[in-house]
Amino acid sequence: MGAPLRAALIAHDATKIEMLEWARWNRELLSRAQLFATKHTGELVAGDTGLRIELLLSGPQGGDAQISAMIARREIDLVVFFWDPLSTQPHETDVRSLIRLAVLHDVAIACNRRSADLMVSSPLLRAIPVAS
Repeated sequence: MGAPLRAALIAHDATKIEMLEWARWNRELLSRAQLFATKHTGELVAGDTGLRIELLLSGPQGGDAQISAMIARREIDLVVFFWDPLSTQPHETDVRSLIRLAVLHDVAIACNRRSADLMVSSPLLRAIPVAS
């Protein structure tokens, strides 16, 4: 058996409930993954689901940038980032950088529930090569 999936969870304030519902629905899969999350998202998901999550800084305090660095170091296989496209974020440059780096480094990134559901239900997810 290969190494566990390494997934990062991020949700802007307007999408935190959606993230929580998604994590509940996918709890079994997430329980087998190594999870990282920005502080408030991770606290919400861990508190509700009991999942073990490594908490990073909050997004505005640098959590998005921490996940970007993990992507660049090939320490993340999947990013589930429920962002709010209708509001301006004080850390907008970090948000754009994270998305850009995920695309650049060929890391799966889901920006809404439908794309997240499609990714985690895909048999290709199990075929993600583990970085050495």
